Amino acid sequence: MFKHINKVLSLIAILSLVFVAACDQMAGDKTKKKGSSKTVDATKKAGFVKCGVSQGLPGFSNADASGNWTGVDVDVCRAVAAAVLGDASKVKYTPLSAKERFTALTSGEIDVLSRNTTWTLSRDADIGLTFVGVNFYDGQGFMVRKDSGISSVNDFSNGISACTNIGTTTELNMRDFFNSRNISYEPVAFEKADEVVAAYDAGRCDTYTTDKSGLAAQRTKMSNPDDHMVLPETISKEPLGPVVRQGDSVWEDIVRWSLNTMIEAEEYGITSGNADMMKTSDNPAIKRLVGSEGELGAAFGLDNDWSYRIITQVGNYGESYKRNIADTGILPDRGPNELWTKGGILYVPPAR
Repeated sequence: MFKHINKVLSLIAILSLVFVAACDQMAGDKTKKKGSSKTVDATKKAGFVKCGVSQGLPGFSNADASGNWTGVDVDVCRAVAAAVLGDASKVKYTPLSAKERFTALTSGEIDVLSRNTTWTLSRDADIGLTFVGVNFYDGQGFMVRKDSGISSVNDFSNGISACTNIGTTTELNMRDFFNSRNISYEPVAFEKADEVVAAYDAGRCDTYTTDKSGLAAQRTKMSNPDDHMVLPETISKEPLGPVVRQGDSVWEDIVRWSLNTMIEAEEYGITSGNADMMKTSDNPAIKRLVGSEGELGAAFGLDNDWSYRIITQVGNYGESYKRNIADTGILPDRGPNELWTKGGILYVPPAR
């Protein structure tokens, strides 16, 4: 009997050791999750966020003559800089072509790709990248000259030439579209967006195809913008959003929740101008966003004012959209990019 009891006690002792070890491992993982991020450490050491942007797309990522970058994609990187470094201006922008962008991210040349990039299965699963959200819901369309006699994609005929970018979902969608309609076409593709715009503007192709937001933005660069129009049809879904490398879950969370903060702040009516006043709100959700309640930043090793800094230095999503896209005349109507409470589909998980 005593021999049996000893066996039971030995088993209990072993199980206890296993339990303690498991608890220690979980605690270690939790600590690592909260405080350990190679990308955050490297960003703090460098003193800036390494952000990949377009080579110039008004409203999204575009530099002025002095090299100052603006746009809704730029504001995502500014939000991350405000959260991690305390200063939204601490960003190094790297202009990238569609062909270059993913290599730049996987190689470590940049740490965030915020460049009107479509979230697809193959990109999310095959090349070591993670999309952290959607900051613009879009779809592919076509631009033509008003005097072309074309008012719909139904007017396209065999032999039509179409300008677009190499290495994009646009190129694939264009092929699928024309093939599905048995229309023979001539692709005229370039690596750089400005080369595509110049070719179309010079008459080297009959139509220019890309995301509709891109068409609206690039139209402003034409020699005579009023001579061109975007056709009414949309031929694809193009959810555009920021991308990070796989393998650093803390950095991934920071970028995701930096964007989410901008969107949720708009939902609760928190702006860059009233964030201080909102600290005394009776709404716990608002108080969490402005840092006067809870400890949300601790989940990824940040202080409790990380989201407050995003709102005060960058603004909410509506403020970003207004100054970069609406007020510039590119797309005054937000369409699907309106909040879900106002007829759009813009919606993020709650910060709690």
